[in-house]
Amino acid sequence: MEEIFEKVRTLRNQKNMTLKDLSEKTGLSVSFLSQVERGTSSLAITSLKKIADALNVHIASFFANYSNTNFTTRADEQKSFKIEGSSTEYIRLSGEFHGRNLEPLLVTFAPGQVQPNTFCHPGEEFYYVLEGAVIFNVDGKEILVKEGDTIHFPSTLPHFWINPLQQKTKVLCVLTPVIF
Repeated sequence: MEEIFEKVRTLRNQKNMTLKDLSEKTGLSVSFLSQVERGTSSLAITSLKKIADALNVHIASFFANYSNTNFTTRADEQKSFKIEGSSTEYIRLSGEFHGRNLEPLLVTFAPGQVQPNTFCHPGEEFYYVLEGAVIFNVDGKEILVKEGDTIHFPSTLPHFWINPLQQKTKVLCVLTPVIF
């Protein structure tokens, strides 16, 4: 599979956009976008979504060629993927249809993993911890969410998470807007 950074550069060039053009459309700095295209900077999902929107492509186009236009996603159809520079594993749990507003994902956090960036974006997020535990920091407050617990918050609040355990943590995540 072609690396995400190569796809960003290829799509930008196909659209005859300069890094400055992409910067203006995304609100991301030219130097950051240059680092992304060279593969020297990790890329948060929210930044990748801004880039996809600016390039007028679906964010899933940066990942494996997989499309599910059914309403049902069978277990054997679920494919995991990772964002470059992150050990978080994602599995899309929904098909694609016009007007879809929710993004359900099965997310696996590596043992002791810390989300290095604080996020703040439109939408909302819901997490149900299936295995393990996660510390969510939402608007400066730390909240321990253990197996069987849930958390639901507006994504407009600054937030990040930590897996405090030395084992994998699995969560069901449903968020808006649609990212993948």
